[in-house]
Amino acid sequence: MRSDTPPTHRVTSFEVAERAGVNQSTVSRALSGDPSITEQTRERVRDAADALGYRVDARAARLRSGKTRTIAIVVIARPGMDATEINPFHYNLLGSTCAAASAMGYQALVSFQSEPEHFDRDFIETRQADGIVLLGTSTNDAAWEYHHPILSRSDVASWGSPFTDHERVDSDNRAGARLAVERLLASGHRHIAFIGDTSETQKQFRERFESYGEVMREHGLEAGPPVWEPAALRVDQGRKSAAALIASGRVFDSIFCSCDAMAFGVLEALQDDGMAVPGDVGVIGFDGLGSGAHSNPPLTTVEPDFRNAGVLLAQKALGQKTADDADRVPVRLVERESVRSPGEQ
Repeated sequence: MRSDTPPTHRVTSFEVAERAGVNQSTVSRALSGDPSITEQTRERVRDAADALGYRVDARAARLRSGKTRTIAIVVIARPGMDATEINPFHYNLLGSTCAAASAMGYQALVSFQSEPEHFDRDFIETRQADGIVLLGTSTNDAAWEYHHPILSRSDVASWGSPFTDHERVDSDNRAGARLAVERLLASGHRHIAFIGDTSETQKQFRERFESYGEVMREHGLEAGPPVWEPAALRVDQGRKSAAALIASGRVFDSIFCSCDAMAFGVLEALQDDGMAVPGDVGVIGFDGLGSGAHSNPPLTTVEPDFRNAGVLLAQKALGQKTADDADRVPVRLVERESVRSPGEQ
């Protein structure tokens, strides 16, 4: 006789089949949504599974299908820094990529990598994931060199890579720089300085600088050379770069910073020198960090569409989309208080 009391042992699909009066293979197909199973049979199998407390072994199902339904996300950090010290911009990307993967029916396996002993790129070969997303600081040369061989693969997507020999997901840097410079021009600024590293490994900053120059020339204005002083942290780079700009004697009435973290250092340096923002100098950043709302003054910035970025990264890693220049993440200007209102001079 059949009992309606759920067994205390781990229920098998054979027991569900016996209770539902079907074959074991029918149970598997019914619970996986196989369209060849009638709705009446599917309902009978579900009722039997519920009564017995049967749950599908998701891991076994994934092994049978050859898919893990998991995406690996590698966050590259600076050497010597732990996960709590990662740029908030990369946490925004991490969160949006996890959300996009979840919406696509995938789990996320997150790996923070900073030192050689942490490096791992074999997530697909070891059947831990179906695709890989790499993102993080471009300044960890050893980490990126380690991952370089996989960056051109169709099951790998990246944001922040220092290399130019593969497709990348990235912000629409040129459009964003145009928004920033035109906003400063609208407030009457004419001597706009650019702060940022435009070396070969900083493609995104170089694109922002090139677009800055194009907009300045379109308005018949001089685009000065980029200003950048090296330091371990972006905030310190901004602080030292602004100090160097002030010491150079170069005339400037506003600054477009290649990233928000640098802009925070710039704000500190200007205030230390007695310059009022936005009264004396207007400042705009790039990245859309939420902490910019709490800087002094709150930072006007160019913000990428993080949700769209996460979707593109997940789609690229899972082979659903290629990453090319046509797939740049759209950006928008976030107005705060580090730039005076248009017409206010």
